[in-house]
Amino acid sequence: MGIFCKIAAMLGFGSTDKNEQESSPAEPEGKAAQSEQQSQQKTETVKPMVSSIKKYVLIGAGPASVRAAETLRKADAKCIITMIGLEKEAPYSRMALPYYLSGMIEDTGTHLRKTDNHFESLNIVHIRAKVEKVEPKQQQVTLENGDVFEYDKLMIATGSRPANSPFPGADNDGVVNCWTLEDGRKIIDSIKPGSKVALLGAGFVASIIIEPLIKRGADLTVMMGRTGQMVSRMMDETAGGMIKTWCESKGVTTILPSSIKSIEAGPALKRDDDSLTEFDLIIVATGVYSNIEFLEGTGIKTDAGVLVNAALRTNVRHIYAAGDVAQGVDFSTGSKVVHAIQPTAVDHGRIAAVNMMGGNSTYKGSLSMNVLDTAGLISTSFGSWGGVDGGETATLVDMDNFKYVRLNFKGDKLVGAITVGRTDYIGVMRGLIQSEVPLGEWKEKLIEDPTLLMNAYLAQSLDVARAS
Repeated sequence: MGIFCKIAAMLGFGSTDKNEQESSPAEPEGKAAQSEQQSQQKTETVKPMVSSIKKYVLIGAGPASVRAAETLRKADAKCIITMIGLEKEAPYSRMALPYYLSGMIEDTGTHLRKTDNHFESLNIVHIRAKVEKVEPKQQQVTLENGDVFEYDKLMIATGSRPANSPFPGADNDGVVNCWTLEDGRKIIDSIKPGSKVALLGAGFVASIIIEPLIKRGADLTVMMGRTGQMVSRMMDETAGGMIKTWCESKGVTTILPSSIKSIEAGPALKRDDDSLTEFDLIIVATGVYSNIEFLEGTGIKTDAGVLVNAALRTNVRHIYAAGDVAQGVDFSTGSKVVHAIQPTAVDHGRIAAVNMMGGNSTYKGSLSMNVLDTAGLISTSFGSWGGVDGGETATLVDMDNFKYVRLNFKGDKLVGAITVGRTDYIGVMRGLIQSEVPLGEWKEKLIEDPTLLMNAYLAQSLDVARAS
């Protein structure tokens, strides 16, 4: 998990508002001096005082909202900032949950800001409540308890929630998700050395919690994805197969979804032959969905998430969206996608805040990037990791030593990559893909030997520096 910490650190990852509209003249307060003929009359008008203090409401209390709130406060000491989060916790990082499950940190170690009074000291109001509705025309947000908050600008950063179990019976005792800090506490309380644990799912979340479950001494069974492989949405078949084999070498049992009929009391899994396999704990980690249901009927356009433009503004001019709930431009394809990763959420929060204040900041697009530590095996994928039409691909495979490199090219540019068992190329791959630097003759060298990535990066960076 230590190398994963270091990698995570590397990747870190003007319209007029309704309250700014010109006020109508007030009634005349008095008359000016009349001329001798009293043929003319001059009147004075007094405009009502309009508050210049802006009100910002942020729905959600994750990385996007925290960064947005701090950006707003840094620029405007007087504005009113209200951050509304559903969970009772202090704002925390879901990416830190594996470290909490492994015992490397306490639950407070997941907190995004470590001082107890961080938000109070910045005069950022953090309300723990559920938002019942958003009313764009009235520019107000109503909580479940009836409290109403007016806003000049609103940012929606409600994140994601776990997908429902694909099998009936997920409401049985002993069945949990692994998404919130409270879920983490339940898992820790339930697992002892030798505990039989079933992990339903083999995507990102499932893959990064395998190691802490093993460290706690769990007898672990992992259900593969629908394709029969691991992390199929972010790795190709070679990488996914390598990760699966690695897990099995660590004592993990793998099963297919087709072998399960339902979750039964116990808890237990009812298998395709109607037999029951009992467990001490069943963890459901079969994907996530953006939290957008509460926006139905508001006129805010949604798809898989809240649709935003390059300014992270929705189709409603005073409403923005950021983080796991925002569906914006993909750097590699130009299509609108949701990228549920913390570095993207942090970037979104900052850029949205700048634009909420009347700035002109644009988001170039989210680069698909994934870094996984699966039972000690590091794997990564960036950009168009599956390749592009008409492009070329170079691979280097060492199955015995669990090492794999795949580079995807479009013309003479690197557009996507996958690695397994190698951490030395992570920053280089991201840099080459995002900078879109033409590789020239280095492309052919990389096709022959993908391990020359660092050489290509340094050579082309030097050429760019000389040209500028």
